[in-house]
Amino acid sequence: MNLSFQKSSAPEENQSKGRAKDFDKGFAEGFAETLLALLEARGIAITDEVRKQIETCYDLPLLRQWLIRAATATTAEEVFTTDRCPTCGAAGQVVL
Repeated sequence: MNLSFQKSSAPEENQSKGRAKDFDKGFAEGFAETLLALLEARGIAITDEVRKQIETCYDLPLLRQWLIRAATATTAEEVFTTDRCPTCGAAGQVVL
């Protein structure tokens, strides 16, 4: 019996998961870039260490929260309170 018409969906599923992961990473990088631009435009100084942690953070809800805070904050401390990113370890007052 020829079953060549049956294909495993595993490669397709892996490819789909890979695309989703790449999309999430790209989305996070966009959030990080926007956050850095907003901080710069508002005159909020950050250290190189904080910049690196923002750029390597892929936790979308945390990046979004930082972005929302940056819209009204006057200091980095107001943006980065005590949150900790599970992917990059970025933490508010600890890293400032």
